[in-house]
Amino acid sequence: MQPFTLSWDADRLAWLRERVRAYRMPRLPEGAGWRYGCDPDVLRDLCAYWLDGFDHEAAAADLNRFPQFLARNEDLDIHVVHVVGEAQGKRPLLLTHGWPGSVYEFWQVIEPLAFPSRFGGRAEDAFDVVVPALPGFGFSGKPRAPIGPRTTARLFDRLMREELGYARYHAQGGDWGAGVTTWLALDHAASLKAIHLNYLLVQPDAEASTEAETRWRKGAQDAQARLGAYADLQGTKPLSLNYAMADEPVAQLAWLVERFHDWADLRERPFEAVFSKDTLLTNALFYLATDSFGTATWYYAGARAEGARRMPEGTRVTVPTAFAAYPDPRTLAPPREWVERGYAVTRWRDMPRGGHFAAMEVPDLFVADLREWARG
Repeated sequence: MQPFTLSWDADRLAWLRERVRAYRMPRLPEGAGWRYGCDPDVLRDLCAYWLDGFDHEAAAADLNRFPQFLARNEDLDIHVVHVVGEAQGKRPLLLTHGWPGSVYEFWQVIEPLAFPSRFGGRAEDAFDVVVPALPGFGFSGKPRAPIGPRTTARLFDRLMREELGYARYHAQGGDWGAGVTTWLALDHAASLKAIHLNYLLVQPDAEASTEAETRWRKGAQDAQARLGAYADLQGTKPLSLNYAMADEPVAQLAWLVERFHDWADLRERPFEAVFSKDTLLTNALFYLATDSFGTATWYYAGARAEGARRMPEGTRVTVPTAFAAYPDPRTLAPPREWVERGYAVTRWRDMPRGGHFAAMEVPDLFVADLREWARG
């Protein structure tokens, strides 16, 4: 475990800014909006702000508010944020992000989870918060070949037990983080007290048999057809995307920001009210400033190779499982009966708002839900 201070490489930043200035927009259909991809007007505005308004040093200072380390794990360095809160080692909580997120997904919730008394909460609800970056993402090391959530679960369990000294812990995740958390429960159950999911990535070894399950499966397939082309490409031919995106930070930014728009809960707030320019650019720098856009997309191919989206035949999660059903446009929450086919569901909450990026979109709801869950 080596202490780590986040900083942007000055030469890399200068090169990125040069590429942004030189970028020429392709021919675009009139009034495109978000219909065919990232809204051109939003992208232009973001690029202009990146060049003339975004404060890279202020972003780095904010990202260094919490203690961070690099932990050598097998043949990879894992970047990990580790905040020992009022729990003083008594309630470790592993938070795992997804794509196109980063450890920054949890920046608004780390302090309230670790130090609830600072936010009007109870000290006894505090966690020791651990937020590692997925392999190939951000400041974590880049694997030699694609790996997925099952391999990551092994790495993160070793991180928690051997590097940080937590014999047992709570774990939470959405998106790929939900996959990592589920595989922790399947392969390393003895390490876990309970798990919390806000996305169902690893499906039960079962077929839909009720009207509600069939309707949900049809809705999930429709959502994949509308929003999932990126996943099919990244899961089968990530290098084709990598070749096209190499040395094109504006294209990478558009690819990332499109998901934030399409997967956010925008029923009550416009996109710019949910995610500020500073938020979008800070998260994007975890890909662009570290040259990890490509290796992050490998994760989809790694998951396919591991068969990580479906439980092995005859298995189920026996670790107590909580599920927070947010109104996620990426894929609507499944019926509880379907989740119970593969998970020992002990808690279920239908959340009133918040989409795919729950910790970023509705941090107060996210924190309150985790506190209530851990009390049980």
